Amino acid sequence: MKKAFQKNPAKNRFKIFVWSLFDFANTSYSIVVVTFIFAVYFKKEIAQGLPVGDLYWSIGVSASMIITALISPVLGAIADYSAGKKRFLLFFTLLCVTSTGLLYFLNAGDILWALILFVLANIGFEAGIVFYDAYLPELTEPKNFGRVSGYGFAMGYLGSLTILAIVLPFIQNEMIKETFPISALFFLIFAVPLFVFLRDSRKDVVKSGTYVSIGFKRVHNTITNLRNYKNLALFLLAFFFYIEGVNTVIFFSGNYASTTLNFSMEELIIFFLIVQTTAIFGALLFGILADSIGQKKTIIISLFIWLFTVFLAFLTSDAEYITVKYLAGVFETTEKSIQSGSFYFIGLLAGSVMGATQSTSRSLMARLTPFAKKTEFFGFFSFFNKSSAIVGPLTFGFVSFLTGNQGFAILTLAIFFIVGLFILRFVKDE
Repeated sequence: MKKAFQKNPAKNRFKIFVWSLFDFANTSYSIVVVTFIFAVYFKKEIAQGLPVGDLYWSIGVSASMIITALISPVLGAIADYSAGKKRFLLFFTLLCVTSTGLLYFLNAGDILWALILFVLANIGFEAGIVFYDAYLPELTEPKNFGRVSGYGFAMGYLGSLTILAIVLPFIQNEMIKETFPISALFFLIFAVPLFVFLRDSRKDVVKSGTYVSIGFKRVHNTITNLRNYKNLALFLLAFFFYIEGVNTVIFFSGNYASTTLNFSMEELIIFFLIVQTTAIFGALLFGILADSIGQKKTIIISLFIWLFTVFLAFLTSDAEYITVKYLAGVFETTEKSIQSGSFYFIGLLAGSVMGATQSTSRSLMARLTPFAKKTEFFGFFSFFNKSSAIVGPLTFGFVSFLTGNQGFAILTLAIFFIVGLFILRFVKDE
């Protein structure tokens, strides 16, 4: 495998570019639907600004993640057996694109239809990532996993900046619904090169039973033999907890800025431009750092930055908090200005490690995974990723609903990062 990568470096670089272009494509869905525009539109327009909107949104997020978590390992095993990553990726990409485009037809009060379409779109997006991630071990050598994974995330955030620039005129003219089919079209266009130029690794297999039964058998075999992969199991457990916090930030940051800080759409655009810009550099720098000092140490650094970010967000979440009043006195400005300025700074910090934490986790997963079971194990990686996105958003939505204060909900994220850090200490990164 190593020699194959060295024979034609130009061809390998082109494959890496085509692979990362899919990240450029699918992040248009992530930023427009999950993180920013539709998340805010759902709370303000479809749920008509009611506090229960947070709970409905968290239910939609969790439902899509539960379904994806349950099907990902089996789909990964099937794809490994049949060498069918591309077919599955195409199916889930089209599911996401179609459902996203249909969001255009939603109006105030259409909560059920909004949740159905969002759940379908998010299943398409999240399940597709299982097969997209599984291409990584085929593209480069293990010593380059960190930076190549970082390239993908950097391209993703570049895609976010591009789609934000495209939809900005529509937002300024209050044409919010039009941004959903635009996002879907953007995703579809830039996803095409992967399906044209990348191939599945073929292998001769003797089929015994249906692909579904084979998938379940292989997953059962992997679970029963997990004791042979103790280090990988420890990493997946640590990943489950700390990615819980990251996923919740992604799903609720726009909602929080809009509800608690009363950010306008223009202010939200500025905020997400800051997040996406710093995320590009963060993914690249942390990718290089991971190949230099190791993925585990790099993830630990990013998690400490996350903890600082969470506590800072809590301490500036209420204009009556002493930290806000003190800073307002020091800078001779209003509490509202301090809250807004602090959140922009929080966005800078979160952006610097948002892609980095996910990218470095993906590259460490690629290093710890047996090559012959790459898609199946990435299915389990996806299982832990998606199932972690059930508890975090539900906890945030439930605490926000009970207390009527999103600041207290933010504080719950620190628990997930601390537990993840503790377990990660026992993972061996050779």
